Amino acid sequence: MFRYSPLPGPGSTRLLRLIAHPEENSCIECQLFVYPLQTLGDGAHLYEALSYVWGDQKNLQSISVDQHDLPITRNLHAALLCLRDRILDRFIWVDAICINQEDKLEKGRQVQYTAEIYSRASRVIVWLGSVENDSDHAIEAIRLAAEEMSTKSLVEEPTKQAVLSLVRRSWFRRIWVLQEVGAARNVLLKCGRKEIGGYAFCAALNLRSFDRLYDDSPNLRSLIRSVIYLIRGAVFRPKVLTKSSSTFSLRIRPLGELIEMYHTREASRRHDKIFALLGMSSDDSIAAELLPDYELPWEKLLERLVRFLLCEQISVKTWASTEIAVINSQGCILGRVSSEDSSDRNDIQQVYITSKYGSEYLGSQKSWTLQASAKPVQVGDLICLLRGATKPMIIRLCRDYFAVIMISVTPPGIESGNIGYFELPIAYFRSEFLLVWDWEELQGNLEAQNYETMVGKRVAERPNARIGGHLDKMIRLWNVGLVLEDAGEYKKSEDRLHEALEGYERACGKENLSTINCMERLAVVCWKMKQWAEAETWFKEVIETRENVQGINHQDTKNSIANLTSMYRDQDSKVPRVRPPADTLNIPGMTRSKSPPTAKSPTPEQN
Repeated sequence: MFRYSPLPGPGSTRLLRLIAHPEENSCIECQLFVYPLQTLGDGAHLYEALSYVWGDQKNLQSISVDQHDLPITRNLHAALLCLRDRILDRFIWVDAICINQEDKLEKGRQVQYTAEIYSRASRVIVWLGSVENDSDHAIEAIRLAAEEMSTKSLVEEPTKQAVLSLVRRSWFRRIWVLQEVGAARNVLLKCGRKEIGGYAFCAALNLRSFDRLYDDSPNLRSLIRSVIYLIRGAVFRPKVLTKSSSTFSLRIRPLGELIEMYHTREASRRHDKIFALLGMSSDDSIAAELLPDYELPWEKLLERLVRFLLCEQISVKTWASTEIAVINSQGCILGRVSSEDSSDRNDIQQVYITSKYGSEYLGSQKSWTLQASAKPVQVGDLICLLRGATKPMIIRLCRDYFAVIMISVTPPGIESGNIGYFELPIAYFRSEFLLVWDWEELQGNLEAQNYETMVGKRVAERPNARIGGHLDKMIRLWNVGLVLEDAGEYKKSEDRLHEALEGYERACGKENLSTINCMERLAVVCWKMKQWAEAETWFKEVIETRENVQGINHQDTKNSIANLTSMYRDQDSKVPRVRPPADTLNIPGMTRSKSPPTAKSPTPEQN
């Protein structure tokens, strides 16, 4: 059996010499040699790189490497047979052979070079698999369409089915192929002996004549077009590479956006859903903690990713069995998505933002052009900035928490794409956010989904464990209610606060301070909605209860009386859009002001 020798040091890899043979089906013979990748110039090197799917790793077939047997998957064996020339040897980089897969340390180091290996190759060969399901006819139909640039629909059903079978092959679903073709300077696609240039393949599938392919498979459109977007760009990539840092990167998009676009793709290990995108990241630097390390537990890697994308100060909970992170942090609402327009053809989404603070913190442009992500943005989604984060996120309301739709967004019109949180007064970050970043597809009516049920279903480690008690749920509803009030979603805020109030009354009694505080918050929300009668009723009940519990001379009681008086003045003035005073409940000695509060809003438990 073949045994690997250690690589000599950083910047080196191995190349496979595929030895020519006149007989098509004879045993595959190869040689493996060390290649100093980073010391032979910045132009294209005279080797090819193979992009393929490993296939069933239990169904193996041996080749000869340096006169020793090396088992490889049958799909790779078929690819090498088709690539082998009858006269000339071929030099190829193939991950399954050129990396010692049993050495996890070497594997982690070589994964860091993957983008550079594919970018320096003279050509990247995409192996779609052997001939089946009329794939020869599909390749020919695509080639002819590109040659003629026809706008006629694929009227022949056999042709449509053949092309559909081709683009449904597993290569198009794998996450590693994105970096491999995203780095390529020249792409050739092969299926059996048939082949087609990458640019021609993309030109054909972008024609309207191929739109019918997706009639019965709408999710296939974004899957294929994200790959087309990367293959098509190969001809425009520079022939001489430059490094902006010690780590090579294609600098396609920020890591957070790449994760949102591609985390639904398939990978042999969850780790690869992060590692496969590092080489495409445009972030100035990637934290050392995120560099490929397959010994690192998944839940720790995901936690590190969240902290890298947001900030170190947040609280993050992750689990080994699932692609989900629960985030607790202070933050503020910056705006709301007021409308959106999606373009399937260009894989972009145009969203229109109503900013809470004008153009001061979200830039001057009300329209944002976003690359389509796995979870499309919807009208009503909120723009949120967590304390310590440099970019906002887009979140969606659930019953007692928020789902993360895009964890990191670069607003247009903001220089360098960053919102420095130090530019916002610290008092703005008064809301407590419970956020769930779930990589699975969101399903059902999210506003009806509560946190305990969702986490209980998704976290296998603790299927029968109690996630939180009754009071925990009331606190979550209270916090969501305050966030919605801050966002101007008063009706939805009233709904959450009502439920929290009922829960506190059952658990703690009507004269408990948490119950009283929740009641007063409801009064303020009703005031903001100009529901004068309801607000007056709530305020009077609050004042009466505070007199009984805290006394008439207590500052909280005086503040409640002042609130009611201010509401009466507002009602009498009939002037629209008068902002009610900010929340200063249970902060003795503070006077009410129309400016943002100087401390975060208290939880109902605070005195």
